[in-house]
Amino acid sequence: MDDSLPDYSLPDCDVTVLSPPGGTAVSPRTAAERAVADPHGPNLHDLVSPDETVAVVVTDVTRATPDDVLLDVLLAELAEADVPRGNVSVVLGLGLHRPMTDEEIENALGEHADLAENHDAEAVMEVGTVEAPDGVAVPIELNPTVADADRVLATGMVEPHQYAGFSGGAKTVAIGAGGESLIRYTHGPDMLSRSGVRLGRVEDNPFRELLNDAGDVIGLDFCLNVTHGPQGILGASAGYHRDVVADLAEVAKEALSVPVADDYDAVIAGVPEAKAANLYQATRAATYVVLGDRNPLRAGGRVVVPADMPEGAGEGKGEQRFYDRLDGASDPESLYDEMRTGYEPGAQRAFIVAHVLRDHDVYVTGSEHPEIVEDCLMHARDSIEDAVEPGSEVLVVPNALDTLLVRAE
Repeated sequence: MDDSLPDYSLPDCDVTVLSPPGGTAVSPRTAAERAVADPHGPNLHDLVSPDETVAVVVTDVTRATPDDVLLDVLLAELAEADVPRGNVSVVLGLGLHRPMTDEEIENALGEHADLAENHDAEAVMEVGTVEAPDGVAVPIELNPTVADADRVLATGMVEPHQYAGFSGGAKTVAIGAGGESLIRYTHGPDMLSRSGVRLGRVEDNPFRELLNDAGDVIGLDFCLNVTHGPQGILGASAGYHRDVVADLAEVAKEALSVPVADDYDAVIAGVPEAKAANLYQATRAATYVVLGDRNPLRAGGRVVVPADMPEGAGEGKGEQRFYDRLDGASDPESLYDEMRTGYEPGAQRAFIVAHVLRDHDVYVTGSEHPEIVEDCLMHARDSIEDAVEPGSEVLVVPNALDTLLVRAE
């Protein structure tokens, strides 16, 4: 049984369990060291000078990135270039998520926790603009520590992403260490409704292309990213951010894609512990299932998401905006129509969830805050068994965020 799902028993149902190919797990450190030794573009130790300051943007607690290992590898490479440790700053790429606690920072970065600071999306400075698909010049705002650094580096996890196709690359810096301007535009209804903005798609994806352009404006010098599957870390890539994402997206697609031929009454969609912490993150399971390449649900079918949700809806500004939108809505259809005219950054997850809820019910099971689930136009149940009708044809996706449902040929 996958760790993303609690034990369950559905003897009255016809149950199919999907397992992606998964790939072969590798040592994160070994993969990272090999990637840094053979990067896309110049070696890091050739890019920096001893007297330069360096900012490294890392991922936050919502992503299972081995940032302690990646940061260790990057710092070793900087030491080879005679860059003093005192010249290096680490910024936690929170975007609009909540700040990480001291304990979380220690767990994430180990001996390098002393270098870290939480990003504050309200304390940013404009560093340039990027031209959007509609010709609008979108301001690029950036964390001052990153903006003031001579060199900008980033870690990242290249994993399926609802809008960017895959996360990682420039996204860690442009969104994680950015301000609301770029988040407002990229996550707005006009961008999210554009052709090509889709889970698992990198090429000809306007969302990803805008992030890539923002990375160039920021001056992202060097990335060290990994990708993962059910077995663990599958590979690493380093260097120029566009090439890093393209490289690891192919690895991830091969490991995570599963063709689906049949239709089902219900999908049980698991999420890893980091995403089960709050409703904002847990709903990714439902949107990934329904709004990917292949929706496996029949008309009127439901998605069941087991998530304990100790943080409720979520504690960051974006999570609260998500909750406020859903809590204040009477029904998904009217909320979706209302939000098509615009919304505040962070609320985009409510827009996407409303999109799903127009056609399918979402049940969240085992939540510590069932009242919040019900407030948000979804259904709370104690267990998976309580959320699935007897006699249903059920598809089980043990980790919906590590699985790409694709059309069977």
